[in-house]
Amino acid sequence: MTTAFQAQDAPSAALPAGGTLLAAYRPGPARAFFAGPDGTLLAEGLRRAVPDPASAGRLLAEARTAREDNPVVVGAIPFAPGRDAQLFIPAEVRRAGAVRESALPRPPLAPAAGRAWSQRPVPAPEAYRTAVAEAVRLMNEHPELSKVVLARTLELTAPGGADLTTMLHRLIHRDPNGYTFAVPAGGAATLVGASPELLLSRRGRSVVSNPLAGSAARSADPVEDMRRAAALTESPKDLAEHAFVVDAVRRTLEPYCADLVVPARPSLIRTAAMWHLSTTVTGTLRDAATSALDLALALHPTPAVCGTPTDRARELIGALEPFDRGLYTGVVGWGDATGDGEWVVTLRCAEAEGERLRLFAGAGVVAASVPEHELAETGAKFRTFLHAVGLEDAK
Repeated sequence: MTTAFQAQDAPSAALPAGGTLLAAYRPGPARAFFAGPDGTLLAEGLRRAVPDPASAGRLLAEARTAREDNPVVVGAIPFAPGRDAQLFIPAEVRRAGAVRESALPRPPLAPAAGRAWSQRPVPAPEAYRTAVAEAVRLMNEHPELSKVVLARTLELTAPGGADLTTMLHRLIHRDPNGYTFAVPAGGAATLVGASPELLLSRRGRSVVSNPLAGSAARSADPVEDMRRAAALTESPKDLAEHAFVVDAVRRTLEPYCADLVVPARPSLIRTAAMWHLSTTVTGTLRDAATSALDLALALHPTPAVCGTPTDRARELIGALEPFDRGLYTGVVGWGDATGDGEWVVTLRCAEAEGERLRLFAGAGVVAASVPEHELAETGAKFRTFLHAVGLEDAK
């Protein structure tokens, strides 16, 4: 099957192994790495900044006319509306097959500074539990507010900061079937992540969205791990949370698609740290002029990262979260001048700058949520990055 990562005139067999691009990536301005199950992309050099996602299509068309090629826009879009995106059209784009298909060496050990990281949770765990309890109270008083996603951060600081290339290598080895990325985050900062959730991909007229909602932490005990997975598939709270997200994706994509296939029940997917309820939605576009980025912007933010209804949930997030999400729970990926592309939800990510590494994790809160359980879920989600820097437990 041809994938969206392939050059328009080249079969997948002609692409180099994704591991070559992983080895070539170095963090810095106008440099981006994106790896998914179907391929890998490395972008370098600034041809043009794209601060407004809505202008991406026009700027790509102008670049295509000027250079007679198929230019790409790559980078990240923030959670909050009205904020500048961190998108750019690179001077050079290299593509490769999936990294998981490469004969990669064993991942490097965590950096020597890994065990020297100091941790500061924002908010403190007790404050996060209080915020969840307040959200539950408001949902019980106002049934029209069905769900809100509340996040917290973990700020890590160490002399010398993070070794981003080593972290990226370890993230890919930990979850080779997910989406791993490193893109500029403004100034000297870099956004690094390993998201399990595909927001929208497009290849020709074919589109795919894979919303995730409803989660359970993995267990090192195989029997307990299977018990948790089975319990997740029968959990009324998690099934309801998942249904909110899938319904929102369906309602958003229906006007754009001549046909849309939405499975009646979710399936399970797993990462190294979590089980997730998953639904793969597929469709065929009515209009080939509708790009992957157009659809990603229409879907963003889904209830999986914001809540239901969107405006009310976003307002509550602003009142209860004591930090700016920035690019977290936004969108990250790439799109080309033909309209093809792949955009994922910016989850399991960290913002690195200087000696600081700021991790993010969130949990979907519904009327049946238990504050302690949501705190534990966010702690489990932090483990993806804690493993990458040589730490295992979050505060």
